[in-house]
Amino acid sequence: MSDLRAHYLDEIFRGLRGHKRLADDAIAQLSDQQFFALPDPESNSVAIIVKHIAGNLRSRFTGFLTSDGEKPDRHRDEEFLMTPETTRQQLLQWWEQNWQLLFETINSLQPEDLERRVTIRGQPLSVLQALNRAVSHCAYHVGQIAFLAKHWKGAEWKSLSVPKGQSEQFNAKLFAKYKKEA
Repeated sequence: MSDLRAHYLDEIFRGLRGHKRLADDAIAQLSDQQFFALPDPESNSVAIIVKHIAGNLRSRFTGFLTSDGEKPDRHRDEEFLMTPETTRQQLLQWWEQNWQLLFETINSLQPEDLERRVTIRGQPLSVLQALNRAVSHCAYHVGQIAFLAKHWKGAEWKSLSVPKGQSEQFNAKLFAKYKKEA
């Protein structure tokens, strides 16, 4: 059982690192104007999504095992507001800082911690449930970042996965690679 739990923690780390890499690669393609652009008044910009994810990670993973995941000093609604003074550099610094907090927290966990209880907004969850919730939340918003970045870049978009119309070539390379390794 312990090996499965250790593998789970490794997989959670790997998956979240992959989500961050996708978001980083999408964000890197954007100009500052595109980073802050709103598709419409009711939508979020990439900058707002970055701010929200960073705020969520800070709240959830500061004192992860010892305090409620919704910190009293978190003002979630403010994560969806952007002031003219806010810079891309500030947001990306906060983004990096809080992803690092997440990764350090996951790396500090022991397999037996997965069965411990934590709370988020008073709701009791196992550590496993809280981590799954974090993965789902991050994946949801990383998808939004990639979608918006692709929208803003248009024909200049550099694919983050298999480029459109190139699936057969991509698959052939993978099959050849894994056949050599077998």
